[in-house]
Amino acid sequence: MPRHVLTPATHSDRSTRSIRVQRQALKTGHVVGAIGEVYVDGKRVGRGSAGSRLLDGKGGAIPSTARYRIGSQTKTMTAAVALQLVKEGKLRLDDKLSEVLPQVADKDLVERADEITVRNLIQLTSGIPDYIGPATSDPTRNYRPADLLAASRKNARPVEVGTFNYSNTNYILLGMIVEKLSGRSLAAELNRRLFAPLGMRQTYLPTKASEGIKGPHGHGYAPDETGTMRDVDKINATTMLGAGGVISTAREMSVFQRAFRQGKILPASLTKVITDPPPGQPAQPGGGPCAGKPEFAPGGGGSAPGFTAATLTSSDGRLQFAVSLTLAMDDAERGAVPPRITNALKSLFCPTK
Repeated sequence: MPRHVLTPATHSDRSTRSIRVQRQALKTGHVVGAIGEVYVDGKRVGRGSAGSRLLDGKGGAIPSTARYRIGSQTKTMTAAVALQLVKEGKLRLDDKLSEVLPQVADKDLVERADEITVRNLIQLTSGIPDYIGPATSDPTRNYRPADLLAASRKNARPVEVGTFNYSNTNYILLGMIVEKLSGRSLAAELNRRLFAPLGMRQTYLPTKASEGIKGPHGHGYAPDETGTMRDVDKINATTMLGAGGVISTAREMSVFQRAFRQGKILPASLTKVITDPPPGQPAQPGGGPCAGKPEFAPGGGGSAPGFTAATLTSSDGRLQFAVSLTLAMDDAERGAVPPRITNALKSLFCPTK
């Protein structure tokens, strides 16, 4: 595999281009604010921000060091902790869900729990329906994992066991498994196994419905039933948990990805359970935004009403670009944002000159 050459001139070039990416992001439409930082071998070589903390230019600028919601990038962290339990012999990839969490079968919270394995959960091949929807939309209620499973159980199974289907419910179940086997909350176990050892002191998993982001940060907005944009900064944390609830910073997401890609969290055989495409899923072509650049790993991202975030990393863990956008748009518009971020990132990682 070709190596990515990192020279001092490259550092300076990326530092300049990182600021351009922030400005380009605002051109995607309905973006309130954008922050991002570039790291090479653990050293920050570029940072930038654009827009404002609040809608309509209010609240001042967002520092590039601010915390933000990382969304579904949380899944890699939850899977990593579960796989550490596999490494320790406390869990097996082929363990059936009904064996590890018998209550979900006894209470009929998960259909065909006796067929679904831990590997299926990690690789999103369980066929379990998603729980997100009207049944979990109360912004003030503290939902238990069992409540989310009950909401999922009311939905029809989209695919058979063994077929890929993106569903957050898989990672609610993985969080429950971690809590049962460790005897600690998922928030505590993420901190004990990942955040504290890696020095990620600004990163945490909120566990209360109304718990917001600590410190200065950007606010996102989404339309209510009348079409009026409402501040959705305090997303209900109990509907996200191990599927998408972690809050972090650009620096600390770079720290995590560097450690993950360089084998400091899991051995290669277990890292592949997360990074390799599941059966029936093709590998992402090009390995990242730069066609013909296989040294870039398929990027992780996440979003919810009011925000989207992503961390692009090289496969060898030497280079990261972490970006967060706060938005004011509906779900349909938000779905078009990630490809636009990728296009903006091409100016940073795939220069033509």
